[in-house]
Amino acid sequence: MKEGYILKVSQDLLTLMEITTGKRPLVFAITTQDITPYGNDLYHLNSILQPCVATRAPVVGVAITAESVVPGCATGASHIIDIEEAVRFTIEVAKQFGAGKCPFYDAREFQRIVGLYGSMNHLQTLRGKK
Repeated sequence: MKEGYILKVSQDLLTLMEITTGKRPLVFAITTQDITPYGNDLYHLNSILQPCVATRAPVVGVAITAESVVPGCATGASHIIDIEEAVRFTIEVAKQFGAGKCPFYDAREFQRIVGLYGSMNHLQTLRGKK
């Protein structure tokens, strides 16, 4: 996510997930309202992307998921292996990003979409106004 846009998933991030876990990465769908602030009476899948309402920086959500519906407050649902994989992935991403080898988004494509359709950062505000 960046400034109100839901962008394509970074291939570099998917590759790092495969390398660190030895599994194919999973990506879940989100909707526009998922990247808007809470408090606007719209449905939100969860809070994983809420940081995107407070920054112009790109935001990537990393979720620890389950095969069944588990309440977010159910701490027993977080298995140490899942947490360890997420942490290892995050460390590898930080190393690669810091070395300039893992962009979170395609900057040229982002500029093109903004040029074609304008700013969407009004979605980052509670009332949709700047």
